[in-house]
Amino acid sequence: MSGFVTKPEPVQVPGLTHLHTGKVRDLYRAESGELVMVASDRTSAFDWVLPNDIPDKGRILTQMSLWWFERIADLVPNHVISTEVPAGAPADWAGRTMICRPLEMAPVECVARGYLTGSGLKEYVQDRTVCGIALPEGLEDGSELPSPIYTPALKAEVGEHDENVSYEETARRVGAELAAQLRQTTLAVYSRARDIARDRGIILADTKFEFGLLDGELVIGDEVLTPDSSRFWPADEWKPGQAQPSFDKQIIRNWLASPESGWDPNGELPPPVLPAEVTERVRARYIEAYERLTGLSWA
Repeated sequence: MSGFVTKPEPVQVPGLTHLHTGKVRDLYRAESGELVMVASDRTSAFDWVLPNDIPDKGRILTQMSLWWFERIADLVPNHVISTEVPAGAPADWAGRTMICRPLEMAPVECVARGYLTGSGLKEYVQDRTVCGIALPEGLEDGSELPSPIYTPALKAEVGEHDENVSYEETARRVGAELAAQLRQTTLAVYSRARDIARDRGIILADTKFEFGLLDGELVIGDEVLTPDSSRFWPADEWKPGQAQPSFDKQIIRNWLASPESGWDPNGELPPPVLPAEVTERVRARYIEAYERLTGLSWA
């Protein structure tokens, strides 16, 4: 069993219709038809949405996405119209809200991998492949791949695992032309972002994107290149052959999986509340990622 420990009630705002409560984002539709996406401070691990928040997380994710959207705009347009808070919405929505054009979303998550880690490492150890793509011998945890690879997945419901699928399966679902466009654009955006991050002392190990169509044009949506959707590693601490320190919520996973938490990630009971010290360490890591990548001060 997994999902929300306590599912939040949607905020009621005049003129907005609540559509969906996700792991992090709440989605509304305005009377004009535009979508209103609000990034909360919720966080998840082991397919659970945890009972306590990471302060400022939603704003950090939103501001990072907006920063990246500007830097990939020549590769693919995005769905953002404005960041203005709708009339009648809570003041807390400032900095975490995006008014977006509705897209016909592609039914796949588009994943680019430049380094061997995570689920890809587990498959490689067994079969010398990642999502069915053959890789050379001799790679280890954290190794850079000979070239980035595209490994699409089917997006799961809250509390479920995303399912890796073959490129051929995506072509069957969306058509050969769109499948090829998704792969090409995913790898182009990853390569651009990898080079930008590298110049700032950060390795972009892998990332995932979501795309949709608007009047037949491919548009990137949701969040992009944040610590929630990407693995960022400090380049000066990168050492293949071991788990890499990261700028994401690995701190949370490590604590939950430790004896200190008293919780079994493979059991059916919901996870406990994070200690204040763990919460603050995670917040600091998100802020560090934002500041190192953008060169801007969060405070």
